[in-house]
Amino acid sequence: MHTETRHVVIYGYTRQELLKVMKHFEAQLPEFVRITIDSSNLVTKITLTGVNSGVELLRFKMNKFHRNLNEIFTEDVIATEDTTIAGTLGNLLHERELTVACAESCTGGNLAHRIVQVPGSSAYFLGSVVSYSNDVKADVLKVPRSYIATEGAVSKPVAEAMAKGVAKLMRTDCAIATTGIAGPDGGTPFKPVGTVWIAVKYGDTVVSECLHFKGDRNSVIESASNHGMVMLINLLRNSYVMQEDVNDD
Repeated sequence: MHTETRHVVIYGYTRQELLKVMKHFEAQLPEFVRITIDSSNLVTKITLTGVNSGVELLRFKMNKFHRNLNEIFTEDVIATEDTTIAGTLGNLLHERELTVACAESCTGGNLAHRIVQVPGSSAYFLGSVVSYSNDVKADVLKVPRSYIATEGAVSKPVAEAMAKGVAKLMRTDCAIATTGIAGPDGGTPFKPVGTVWIAVKYGDTVVSECLHFKGDRNSVIESASNHGMVMLINLLRNSYVMQEDVNDD
């Protein structure tokens, strides 16, 4: 018997949404193909494993199912191999000989941790500033104190200034910045727990998004880390879609 495996990594779906989307696809799979779905904090790895005696027929069928999966999730596919979000980002940076740094408030160094888990990351990751306090944001990253005073630390201007500041400080091509409320305390009616502003910089382009993540403190931290890396992946692939204007007043 011969075994073939295919992988697709996607981003942005809850487990409930996946069950609905995948229902028809799963119904079409023959008995000799098994599917496993591993989902955590909006990152999902779908693995197809086929076992059959006919090698050529199995490969043909597996390639077809793999294509079908890619077509279902088109814009949400991060990778078509067995890898992680950080691994995908690392490959892009390495291929293009680009560098990245992070400015982290609510993620507390988790972004840096995730990025350096990838072997060879020293070729493109230069460092991170964990700017938990407003003084560090202002003194180290040069975020204007007026932004913090008028908009609050969890805001679009602060996130974007953090990304620009760390890129300048570390002299990198790219940057990811996070500032938010991971919880369980610190939320307000206007900015509840789970609110995170994420800014990403590539060259002269800076984009930012306001997210509202669900779950406990660790889930918010992991979700924000995932989202920041996905934003940069899409920006590097020239497939980034601007978020509609957010009023977080």
